[in-house]
Amino acid sequence: MGAGVYRPRRSVLYMPAANERALEKAKTIACDALILDLEDAVAPDLKPAAREKACAAAQSGDYGSREITIRVNALGTQWHEEDLAAACAAGPDGIVVPKVNTPKEVKHLVRAMTRLGAPPRTKLWAMIETPEAILRVAKIARADERLACLVIGTNDLVKELQAQHVPGRAPVLGALSIAVLAARRAGIAILDGVFNDVSDPAGFVAECHQGRAFGFDGKTLIHPGQVEPCNAAFSPSSDEVEQARGIVAAWRDGAGTGVVTYQGRMIESLHVETAERVLAVHAAIG
Repeated sequence: MGAGVYRPRRSVLYMPAANERALEKAKTIACDALILDLEDAVAPDLKPAAREKACAAAQSGDYGSREITIRVNALGTQWHEEDLAAACAAGPDGIVVPKVNTPKEVKHLVRAMTRLGAPPRTKLWAMIETPEAILRVAKIARADERLACLVIGTNDLVKELQAQHVPGRAPVLGALSIAVLAARRAGIAILDGVFNDVSDPAGFVAECHQGRAFGFDGKTLIHPGQVEPCNAAFSPSSDEVEQARGIVAAWRDGAGTGVVTYQGRMIESLHVETAERVLAVHAAIG
C-alpha cells in the first residue's frame, strides 16, 4: 500500500479523449480512476482535438472522487512534447506515459513536468510494457518520488516477447511478478494490464482474481462493463473484513501476553499488518 493515505485504484478505465460522448459517460461510471487517452485510442489527425478535450475534462471538476489521469503519447513521438505541456498545464491527478524503459527516462519526465509547471498533485504513472522495462523495473520504480504508479502494458509486452495471449497468462507471469516486487519495494502502486475479450466475462473475472492474488492494486480496463466485476474482485469480501477486524482486536486484547491466537491460529505482527491493510482498503472504498 505504501506510505500515506490509501487511494483505491481497483478499476482504472481507459477512455478515448477524442470521444465527447465517452468523456460525458465517464462521469457516471463507478470506476476508481480514468485514463483519458491521447495515445492508442486516438487517430493521428484527431490528437490535437483530443488533447484539448482531455485537458478540459481534467480541469472540469465534473468527475467526483474519480482519480483523473491523462495518457500522453510516448517519448520520441511527434506528439509527446505538446501532450506533456498541455497535461502539465491542466494539472490532472496523474500523467500516464507509455513505454517507459529506463530510470533515466523517469528522471527526464519528472524534470520536464517541473519545468512545465505541473502542480505537485500531478504524479507520474509509468507504463511498463517492454522486455527492457521489465529487466530494469526495480530501478525504474525507485527513480523519483513523483512516480506514483506502474501500469503494466500486457498487450505490448506479449507482442515484444513474441509470445501468445493464452488463458492464465503463463508467458508473462514471471514479468508480472517481477514488476509487483519492484512496486512493493518502492512503496508505489501497480496496475495489471487490460483483458481484451469483452465477450468473455468469466475469463475477465478469473484474470482479475489472478491479478489480486499477485498483489496488484487494481486493473486497467477497456470497457465500462468491466468496472463492476473488477471492483468486486479487488475489494475485500465481507468475510475478509470480519476476519481482519477479529485479528486486530485479538492482537490488541493480547498485547503483552507473548502469544496471541485468533480462531485457533497464532497471530504475529505480519498478520496484523495485513489485516490493517484490508480494513484500510475497505474503509477507503466503503
